[in-house]
Amino acid sequence: MTTRRRCIAVLFLVLAWNIGAPAQQGPLAGIDAFIEAAMKEWKVPGLAVAAIRDGAVVLSRGYGLRDVEAQLPVTPRTLFAIGSNSKSFTVTVLGMLEDEGKIDLDKPVREYLTDFRLHDSVATEQMTPRDLVCHRSGLPRHDLLWLQTGLSREVLYSRLRYLQPNKPFRSTYQYQNLMFMTAGYLEERVTGRRWEDLIRERIFQPLDMKRSNLSVADSQRDADFAYPYGDEGGRVVKVPFRNIDAIGPAGSINSSVEEMMPYIRLHIDQGRTGARQLLSAKNSRQMQNPQVAVPAGPDSDPEIGPASYGLGLAVTTYRGHKLVLHSGGIDGFISAMSWLPDDKIGVMVLTNFSGTNPVPTLVTRKVFDLLLGLEPIDWAKRTRERQTRQEKQAAEARTKAADERKSGTTPSHALAEYAGRYEHPGYGGAEVTLAGSALMLRVAGFELPLEHFHYDVFSPVKDKMPAALAGFRGMRLVFRYDKKGEIDRVAIPLEPSVDDIVFTRVKQTSAPSSGR
Repeated sequence: MTTRRRCIAVLFLVLAWNIGAPAQQGPLAGIDAFIEAAMKEWKVPGLAVAAIRDGAVVLSRGYGLRDVEAQLPVTPRTLFAIGSNSKSFTVTVLGMLEDEGKIDLDKPVREYLTDFRLHDSVATEQMTPRDLVCHRSGLPRHDLLWLQTGLSREVLYSRLRYLQPNKPFRSTYQYQNLMFMTAGYLEERVTGRRWEDLIRERIFQPLDMKRSNLSVADSQRDADFAYPYGDEGGRVVKVPFRNIDAIGPAGSINSSVEEMMPYIRLHIDQGRTGARQLLSAKNSRQMQNPQVAVPAGPDSDPEIGPASYGLGLAVTTYRGHKLVLHSGGIDGFISAMSWLPDDKIGVMVLTNFSGTNPVPTLVTRKVFDLLLGLEPIDWAKRTRERQTRQEKQAAEARTKAADERKSGTTPSHALAEYAGRYEHPGYGGAEVTLAGSALMLRVAGFELPLEHFHYDVFSPVKDKMPAALAGFRGMRLVFRYDKKGEIDRVAIPLEPSVDDIVFTRVKQTSAPSSGR
């Protein structure tokens, strides 16, 4: 199917699916047309949205396709990856354990995990469970340690000590997935139960979230799940599922908008579901109250208040109304979970398209405006203008990087002398091989063809960079040599916020491989 025909097919199914259901009436009249237009503009194949007000579901609908190739529509029951919206589930269990006296959020982690160790000795000794789940560890993301390495949760935990921080402990907000994984691992060690079992038993079962699961492998065995899609040169293409079970407490949950409504209601009702207090009101409030300030971005909207982060949830205001929210993104999926606790309004939006996809946020704000009876704001126009500015800035940055290249230089050694195995205690191995007349790098689970940039600096070939490494385009590897002139290290910028990660060459008794 050509790109044009595929887009027409997607649009046709979007319209056909909604023709089969009554148009939304009452305060949400017009929401269908808004969602369809946003999906068309940003090429989103499928979307599900649900909303509650005063405990009652006022919207629950699917749009577009969960499987473009098989032309299968999205329903309110369709399972999507919710990504980092999993984080609040981990904190909810943490709060339950504190309610039971098994964990104190403000005691050092080392009282529960005696082998807990970070690069920073102060953080090692003083880090608390609260610190783990409000992004103030001092560590930048270091996501390539887990994204595609296949390392287990236990091994990832053991390697935290080798990851360089870039800020002092508790000095600032920095989003950090590995600390949430550690919070889940802490729950496992305290209870003797896997994190997955704790989520099922303590949240899924009491909230009747029967089909929600903890792995994309489980989703694919369900009768109604969404396939992931991404952008490839302006085309919507199916992408592989990303299994992130090892980092699960930070982002591996899959659910539907139908099953997320009881979870949102739980937190709007301060930990209560029906007659049962599942989580204490105290800990539910702590999750939804500011713990650390979030620095303002360059394109802040005046209708959105100063940002902060609670425990597994972001906290701000929306047009004067307190707003609790979180987003989630993993290959092929972007989600948005939001509620206005004082107004008892909650919204969940799930989509099966990653890349430049602002639609979940746009739909959420549109629903809020309609349910609150506010004068509508053209959020789509603002987003369009913001993206245009960002694209221009990115193009300027690429031009500047290209200008830094020194022409007429050559590597100091024959290419075969760069080939070999290099190691780092945290990130593991990096293997450089000579494939024909070019070098190939295998690191962090990725295989990257290299091209010479200048001197002993090499870069991945731009048009062969995986989509998962889109943020690393333009990265430069620097090979270094010892006093004897022998290549002995390679510095690779796997975490842009710290010094390049230095991999030390492993001495070999035989010549390195020249190819696969």
